[in-house]
Amino acid sequence: MTGERLYDRLGGREEIADVVDDFYAQLVGDDELGEFFADADIKRLRETQTDFLCEAAGGPETYDGPSVRDAHLHVPFTPAHIDRAVELLYRSLEEHGVPDEDADAVVEAVTAYQEELLARPDDE
Repeated sequence: MTGERLYDRLGGREEIADVVDDFYAQLVGDDELGEFFADADIKRLRETQTDFLCEAAGGPETYDGPSVRDAHLHVPFTPAHIDRAVELLYRSLEEHGVPDEDADAVVEAVTAYQEELLARPDDE
């Protein structure tokens, strides 16, 4: 299994989608983060996040949505919000039996965009 792609170790698109579904259920239900999703198209967010994670994990899917920065400019995230989301992502990965090393790789793929997630429209 050493040469196996992260995508395959995660179980491919179907399993990644299950983790994403669980993650978004936690985000929406979270006291700190739920408000950011009140008017969001959760189905679309789940689909684009699944594509993003599949591509990041080395799968055949490609993320063709807006840039991370553009998609989140309207969301007033703080570093504490990102930390909370990471905590919930780790929880979802653990609940789906993802080994720690692979969970770390998934979280690393997401947190690589922290600067873009925190960007504001006037940050040119």
